[in-house]
Amino acid sequence: MNLTGEETLPVSQAQAWEALNDVEILKQAITGCESLTLVDEHEYEALVAVSIGPVKAKFKGRLKLSDLKPPSSYQIAFEGQGGAAGHGKGSAHVRLETLGPTQTLLHYAVVASVGGKIAQIGSRLVDMAAQKMAGDFFAAFNAALQERYAVAPPPPPEPKKPLGRRFLDWYLGWLGRIFTGKV
Repeated sequence: MNLTGEETLPVSQAQAWEALNDVEILKQAITGCESLTLVDEHEYEALVAVSIGPVKAKFKGRLKLSDLKPPSSYQIAFEGQGGAAGHGKGSAHVRLETLGPTQTLLHYAVVASVGGKIAQIGSRLVDMAAQKMAGDFFAAFNAALQERYAVAPPPPPEPKKPLGRRFLDWYLGWLGRIFTGKV
């Protein structure tokens, strides 16, 4: 399985780096995370409850950060066992790019493989579950960033006028341009 993407974070690159290395923020942001414990420098143990299609399991695993280039990038190697549900392992590359004083673009590329019951349910379902988990992670991570750094949430989009009202506005504007000779 390969998963790549980008996510805009509403904080500076230094703040994003700090949050990506904060166990409490990560624990909040990882769906189903029951524990995330630092066991050695840049190495963590995790217990995560996962549900992929009909397969539900608790995965116990290890995460190890390497190739750290603060505050720009690092690699994550991970592996986990979920008992009868199966196992997984892989790696991720995370890179931060400054977009401005209060925005950072996070790039990620994940390569992973799974085995056991999880592999038997089909790669498409596993891929969809991984994409959903990534989306859930970034939604929770952004919420945690907004809370920690007092970032105002983005304004809601303006509601669209009903189609009849938009047509009427256009028609009246068109008539006005005809009568004033600005067509």
